[in-house]
Amino acid sequence: MSLKENIDLTNLPSHIAVIMDGNGRWAQEQGKDRLYGHLHGVDSVRDVVEGAAELGLKNLTLYTFSTENWDRPQYEVNGLMELLVDTIKKEVPTLNKNNIRLHVIGHTNMLPANALHQLKEALHETKANTGLNLIMALSYSSRWEMEDAVKNIAQDVQTGKLLPQNIDEHTLKNYLSTKNFPDPELLVRTSGEYRLSNFLLYQLAYAELYFTDTRWPDFRTEDLYKAIINYQGRERRFGKTGEQVKPIV
Repeated sequence: MSLKENIDLTNLPSHIAVIMDGNGRWAQEQGKDRLYGHLHGVDSVRDVVEGAAELGLKNLTLYTFSTENWDRPQYEVNGLMELLVDTIKKEVPTLNKNNIRLHVIGHTNMLPANALHQLKEALHETKANTGLNLIMALSYSSRWEMEDAVKNIAQDVQTGKLLPQNIDEHTLKNYLSTKNFPDPELLVRTSGEYRLSNFLLYQLAYAELYFTDTRWPDFRTEDLYKAIINYQGRERRFGKTGEQVKPIV
């Protein structure tokens, strides 16, 4: 029996963020090259995304490539970019079939021209879909995002578009790349690492954190369901007491 049967569909997180970690280590444990792990990680992405859409999840963000990843060996970066282009090209029909809309956040101008072109094509071809919002964090880092937001706020203050005394947390949120989506309520990180790695630092302020030792290429829909069930067993208090957030019966 699938773990899906144990999920309360009325209490799904509005947004799940995933740090897909462990592709390289998974490959090395198999005696293979790191790119072999990234290739098999695509199977996990496909399975998890389709499972999330079937479940009725509204927003799913995948940490696909960080700004720090540009510092990896050049052969690995080149291989990842080729894999990105090939995967996007192949998956658009499946995204449309499952009513999934693709979005991207990050410093995408750093991407190679062919990757950027393919990405823009996919964004255009899926823009009419109304189901799951699949958000790819590409060439993304939270510190870059906040630096960019501060620069844009400063520019708008300088031109008189924004008054300093009117700046609050909602103002900042509207300058972040995730402004069109709710903050994640659940973060999942695979491969046994216990850190955020410069990912959605502002947005994850009140997210529930779920860590698993499973390497990303072995992570499947049932693993996602396990994380959601764990989330649903937690009490979300947002600084209040347990008594304050208990439903009145």
